Amino acid sequence: MKKLTVGIPVPPTGLVLFSIGSAQLGSAIAKSLLAQSSPAGIVLLRVGFAALVLFGLWRPRLSHRIYAIRWLLVAFGCALAVMNLSFYYAIERIPLGIAVALEFMGPLGVALAHSRRWLDGLWVLLAGTGILLLTPFVGVTLDLIGIGLALVAGTCWAAYILLSARIGQALEGGEGLAWAMAIAALLLLPLGVFTEGAALLQPHLMLTGFGVALLSSAIPYSLELAALRGLSVQVFGILLSLEPVAAALAALLILNEELSPQAIVAILAIALAAAGSSYFAPRQPHPIDP
Repeated sequence: MKKLTVGIPVPPTGLVLFSIGSAQLGSAIAKSLLAQSSPAGIVLLRVGFAALVLFGLWRPRLSHRIYAIRWLLVAFGCALAVMNLSFYYAIERIPLGIAVALEFMGPLGVALAHSRRWLDGLWVLLAGTGILLLTPFVGVTLDLIGIGLALVAGTCWAAYILLSARIGQALEGGEGLAWAMAIAALLLLPLGVFTEGAALLQPHLMLTGFGVALLSSAIPYSLELAALRGLSVQVFGILLSLEPVAAALAALLILNEELSPQAIVAILAIALAAAGSSYFAPRQPHPIDP
């Protein structure tokens, strides 16, 4: 019996834009849960369910290849755990759009670290101006701990990129991410259970946590993986620079988080720095790993 399949072709740029929208919608929904659970509890639900979904998608198996890079996978899992934990504690204290913009300093730092051209000084200046505009030194009353936590998340994002590239050379597809997400879930389990306990088993909380895991992890990763088959590094990086703007819009629509004109300028400066560094980066056909 023949299978009838009907599909609507979506261009790679559209897949990345859908990925960005999905991820930031998930973050906004996750922040709305902070009134019902601690960041540690929400992160445990997100990472735990994401691990289950990724294992279902990629069906990774233990093998000699896994054993050979076991410490890289542990480091990858630690980076994922700390990145998610620090980010969710950050958005408890500062607006979502600002947290995502500050977190973006991690990937931007990785991109700039691999370049030695004078033009990159402009992107450093732009990003630095954006960060300065978000500090109390210029009259903004943002929580300093929240700013610091967002920057910690960015540092872990940078580590995620570097480790992902290393692991992507040893394992195919999303197998490495699935193992790392499982390790991250195990690392987060004691903290999540200690802070929330049986409260995490509430049906509505688990259902929303599962939705956040799909929106923030499984769907974006799958869409980006598909998009990267037809996009260059430069175009992919430029599109990803829309993340802070998308986060600010999602926070406005879902959480009613309004930003001051100064904060909006700061977010745009960081996004422009990310877009510029990607556009003017040395030409490469495709990234090693999303």
